[in-house]
Amino acid sequence: MPHALTDLPVRTVTRPVLSAADPAEHAVTADVLVVGAGIAGLSAAVESAKLGRDVVLVDALPVLGGQMVNSLIGLFCGVFGNGPEYRRLTHGLFDDIFRALEATGDLFYRDGHTVTVGYDEVRLGRWVEDTVRAHGIRVITGAAITGVHREDRRLRSVRFASRYGSIDVTATGFVDASGDAALSWAAGLPCRLPDREIYGSQQLVVENLDEAHRPDPAVLADRVGRKAAEYGLRRHDGLAFFFPGRGTAVLNMTHIEAPLDPIAAAEAQMEGKAQADRVVAFLRAEFPEVFGKATVRSYGLPGRRQTRWVRAAHQLTLDEVRAGTRFPDAVARTAWPIELHDSPEGYVWETFGPDHLHYVPLRSLTPPDVDNVLVAGRCADGDAAALSSIRVMGPCGAMGHAAAHVLDLVGDGSVHEVDVAALAARITENLDS
Repeated sequence: MPHALTDLPVRTVTRPVLSAADPAEHAVTADVLVVGAGIAGLSAAVESAKLGRDVVLVDALPVLGGQMVNSLIGLFCGVFGNGPEYRRLTHGLFDDIFRALEATGDLFYRDGHTVTVGYDEVRLGRWVEDTVRAHGIRVITGAAITGVHREDRRLRSVRFASRYGSIDVTATGFVDASGDAALSWAAGLPCRLPDREIYGSQQLVVENLDEAHRPDPAVLADRVGRKAAEYGLRRHDGLAFFFPGRGTAVLNMTHIEAPLDPIAAAEAQMEGKAQADRVVAFLRAEFPEVFGKATVRSYGLPGRRQTRWVRAAHQLTLDEVRAGTRFPDAVARTAWPIELHDSPEGYVWETFGPDHLHYVPLRSLTPPDVDNVLVAGRCADGDAAALSSIRVMGPCGAMGHAAAHVLDLVGDGSVHEVDVAALAARITENLDS
């Protein structure tokens, strides 16, 4: 039987009109504030929590996981070295992710010039949420930075706007893992912008595929190259990442602008889906035995590769990447190729030999004008080509992992004066294992 309707009182309220000078409607205090909940920010937040720090994790999206979950990338890159040895280069949070998703069959490994790791983004998204809750990390989602309180060489607090009102987060240490240096930019720190467009991608998942007839990647890329104009495809190459046994694939076959202007960004998102639809039409027509019944299961949020990043104490260079320079203050390593998407039709793909490794120094994560801010992930400093080789998930996760340890080691001191030997001892599994 349904419950009887009872009286539910309703009251009328009016929100006071606030100015920028007024106190925020909500206030939070923490040891560490991490801005950005992708692989870099998540690594920084979880590792900081494991170190006993009180952590607040903020993201502009209404959900956690950043691009690795919400852009439907579906592939961990840069975690392993090149064949034939395929050395494991990055641990930390990846150990937990791989263990959990392997146990449920939501992860697979694919060998090529290196090992890439495919995953189910829905399962990973839930794992991220469960992990953040398990470590007691406080989360603010759907929040955009509106102001930064900075005194001399230290950030004190950051103000965010959300649908629930304004929030001031005060912290001792800060990690900018926003992907486009949003915190650093708002704090008035110098940032770098490329002189020409570096393209992002509109990923999508298609289903109802016949995996038994899937084309060789080289055949697919060649067909796209020859017939892209006929189908109105902007990018003249591309990849399809099949999830074994599920009849699904992630498509990475588009190039879209990644502007920092809000209206242009919204237009790029719609243009990306239009490009994706043309890609599906191409695949249905050209590979009907595989994609003839393909339907779109989901479109990801726009993937952004390189937009705006920090000018740090050291700019990693292409020469240092090619030479495999091992820095005294190294915090991450990878063997991922130069992968610069600065042409609408295609991209530069420069691979390295079987023994190659290149490194990210801590100085590329430390803006010189502040003492308690580190960047991680795509915000790290490098020239455009060098950054294209370290902005993939393996080294981005290692950067976030290292950032947590730097803040833990320096306490109220300066990130520029950390004991690099003590830091290296803590993160040795990401440098020498």
